[in-house]
Amino acid sequence: MRIKVISLFPEIIEAYFSASIMKRAVEKGLISYELVNIRDYAFDRHRKCDDEVFGGGPGMLMKPEPLDRALAAAGSPELRTIYVTPSGRLFNQVMALDFAHEENLILLCGRYEGIDQRIIDTRVTDLVSIGDYVLSSGEIAAMVVIDAVYRLIPGVISHESLSEESFSSGLLEYPQYTRPAKYDNLIVPEVLVNGNHAAIERWRLKASLIKTLAYRPELLQNIDLTSELGRLLKEVIDEGGGHGPHTADSSGTNSN
Repeated sequence: MRIKVISLFPEIIEAYFSASIMKRAVEKGLISYELVNIRDYAFDRHRKCDDEVFGGGPGMLMKPEPLDRALAAAGSPELRTIYVTPSGRLFNQVMALDFAHEENLILLCGRYEGIDQRIIDTRVTDLVSIGDYVLSSGEIAAMVVIDAVYRLIPGVISHESLSEESFSSGLLEYPQYTRPAKYDNLIVPEVLVNGNHAAIERWRLKASLIKTLAYRPELLQNIDLTSELGRLLKEVIDEGGGHGPHTADSSGTNSN
């Protein structure tokens, strides 16, 4: 995948591509990237990229001319072009998987009060929001989208790791523990250390249901209660589950 980021402050994003898993993905050739400074496409003497809003109101708006030139040079709208904005569709794992199937992605980072609507109408293919709040930096929102997408590219992260993450199965991920088995009187659930893999799998599924019921109950709305998962969910509810995120049978553990 090739990722192009259109920004007034590409230096904010540069370090992200040069560290950790992303760095390895770039070195392997799984990901390539290009950071485009919008000011390079502002041809007036002051390289001005913002102006007052028609009709009045606070703040400044990003001008259409530099944006249009930068996006056209990047290949928009022929290539999928994402504008991160609070006005977009709420970003989720399904959307990330959809974007991960693209060979090229363009991400446009807004600033100030946003961008001229004419650019949205002619150059943008997807309006995406990472949440119901406002940031001063479109770069941060763009990096959230990039991070969720690139890790789904084959070879970046092992399939086994991806398959058990939150939302991959429609549920939140179960609680996890590592050594030591006892820490400050907090004990890892016994089922996880007894070597019974069938029991461990059932515990994990039940713990995922408890955690999802506690924090994101809307994710459970479409579960068929006659299925094995549905019967286990009914068991969790009958036991009073959903009041805590930690375990299906915590055995004295309080961790997360």
